[in-house]
Amino acid sequence: MSRNIAVTAALATLAILAFAGNSLLARAALADGAIEAGAFSAIRLAAGALVLLPLLGRRPGLRDAPGAVALAVYVAGFSLAYLSLGAAMGALILFACVQATIIAVGYWRGEVLSLFGWAGLFLAMGGLVLLLSPGGEPVGIGAAAMMGIAGLAWGAYTVNGRGKGDATGSTARNFLLATPLVLPMLLLDSALPSWHGVVLAAIAGTLTSGLGYVVWYKVTPMLGLGTVASVQLATPVVAAIGGVVLLSETFDWKLGVGGALIVGGIVLTIIKPQARAA
Repeated sequence: MSRNIAVTAALATLAILAFAGNSLLARAALADGAIEAGAFSAIRLAAGALVLLPLLGRRPGLRDAPGAVALAVYVAGFSLAYLSLGAAMGALILFACVQATIIAVGYWRGEVLSLFGWAGLFLAMGGLVLLLSPGGEPVGIGAAAMMGIAGLAWGAYTVNGRGKGDATGSTARNFLLATPLVLPMLLLDSALPSWHGVVLAAIAGTLTSGLGYVVWYKVTPMLGLGTVASVQLATPVVAAIGGVVLLSETFDWKLGVGGALIVGGIVLTIIKPQARAA
């Protein structure tokens, strides 16, 4: 039992590092104009599909369409948002919306939120409102909306992935089908990407996306739906630290307070009343 817990914890840690890595790589590539959102999205998905191609398992079919569409929407919104959002800000908005999506799915499936859950939901939404309010680091509503859409799509992708028995093959098929879906985004780009941008997009596609999502798909069936949401709480923290250390991003009061409200609120949503001991 302890060995299973250790394996699950190790896989979850790798997945969190991959998620935070995606934010840092995207921000590093897109912020300085090394590559634009269309090329970054297309190269990221194509590189992921290429590295996972030997693990395809079977030919993609209609059963893979929901995951592929959710993945394409997530990648597109993610890239467009990180044209202007900081790594930490983007990760906080992303996973606040991921949590809201997972809670909504759980509610639709008959899971009733406790008093703590409702309090946490309002607290997290209050933190999100604070992040988007005037003052501190300026946040474009358009970029925030794009990241919100990405969060909804990633939440749907996570829930969809929990029901798949073949985590590796399913991820490979999703990447293969999602790649052509983002190609129209290339029309939005105004310049060719630099080699630096291409390399960062390829790393994001192969390591932190392709292989990282395989790990995530493997670990999610081992966890409850609430725990799946809570495990991802570490991502904004890691992204914030990485943004300050690696990308010289600022960490102002609004980001700190708003982030604390979001993380604290999400923690409350996963607290379940303990049965009274006999």
